[in-house]
Amino acid sequence: MVFKYLMGIIMQTMRYATFCLILATGMSAGAQANEKLSALIEKAAGGQVTSLLFYSQQERDTAFKHIDALAPTRAIEAGGNIYRLPKALQDFSALSYTLEDKDYSFSDYLSMPETKGFLVWQDGKILLEHYGTGHDASTLWVSFSVSKSVTSMLVGAAIQDGYIKSVDEPAVHYVSRLRGTDYDSASIKNVLQMASGLGWSEDYADPKSDVAQAGGANGVQLVNYLAGLKREAPAGEKFNYNTGETNLVGEILRSAIGNNASSYLTHKIWQPFGMESDATWLLGSPGGGETGGCCINATLRDYARIGIFALGNGKLADGTQVLPKDWIKESTSPSRGFSGYGYLWWLDESGSYRARGIFGQQIFIDPASNLVITVHSNAPTAVGSVYHAHLEQVVAAFAQALAD
Repeated sequence: MVFKYLMGIIMQTMRYATFCLILATGMSAGAQANEKLSALIEKAAGGQVTSLLFYSQQERDTAFKHIDALAPTRAIEAGGNIYRLPKALQDFSALSYTLEDKDYSFSDYLSMPETKGFLVWQDGKILLEHYGTGHDASTLWVSFSVSKSVTSMLVGAAIQDGYIKSVDEPAVHYVSRLRGTDYDSASIKNVLQMASGLGWSEDYADPKSDVAQAGGANGVQLVNYLAGLKREAPAGEKFNYNTGETNLVGEILRSAIGNNASSYLTHKIWQPFGMESDATWLLGSPGGGETGGCCINATLRDYARIGIFALGNGKLADGTQVLPKDWIKESTSPSRGFSGYGYLWWLDESGSYRARGIFGQQIFIDPASNLVITVHSNAPTAVGSVYHAHLEQVVAAFAQALAD
């Protein structure tokens, strides 16, 4: 969904990326990493790749932690009041799971090179925190579609602040250029649930598909493309995974608040809740808007804090309600079009819910057991790999082992 978009940004901003690389380059132990990053920039500039799908895993190891040097981003600034994550570490090496009739231990999963970071938090304490080679607690790692769920929470914050009256408002109220199109009957809620009813092809293998043409578009380019889509089902009745509409949520948010999403995230959640590290958000162009559906770059611990914030229903330590008190419950309720999806959150039948990103990024939240699991990964493929299957079984094993 974001492959061609991200590579397009890289191709369009080579001077910017080269400048960032020069600033980052030094004669320290990081020189080898800088050489790898330089090679990626040269590869993109030479037109040798058109998609992250064609990067090797080794190349992605570098790219996923250096998005800021490859493309324009905007800072999400941490404050001085950190939400502490005390440790009460436990040994989970013997935790087992089964995949395709074969038994594995958690140690087997951790030994996979695709596993970059894995953190388990429950009842106020970190029970496990693991980092793979070349990865540590300070590593900013691209979240891909995990960002969708953060954007969903920012829509809730905008409602709490009075910028948006209700998710039942028409989406065109905030994106007036879509008035007079088939979006006239789609509400913000419909768009959050990917159920606008308008046709959209999310076929990554087809260069003529909608996602290939406009999956990474923002601003006027995005709105002009969406204006040409035609209705295929009544609004709210059919789920259709649509990367363009997640970016439309970003347009709605920025229009409503009159500000960029990174600054709003900084001042509504990142600083007040106590995120530990600065983060960044990918932009469509230098100085442009953030993509509502992709690419916040953050540490594993701050991934966990995002989950803890959601688990606490969007409330700060002092009792301030950043999100409407029932927003998370509403956001994680099954939609009419698809019971496994809410407001940009993936839902489990057990009542847990997740923010998911390609290549194995994840925030798993189980309210029943006050559990958050966060994962940084570099899976062999975007989706559907054997590693993804292992990850799902590992998360399920932890959820079962730590259930109340």
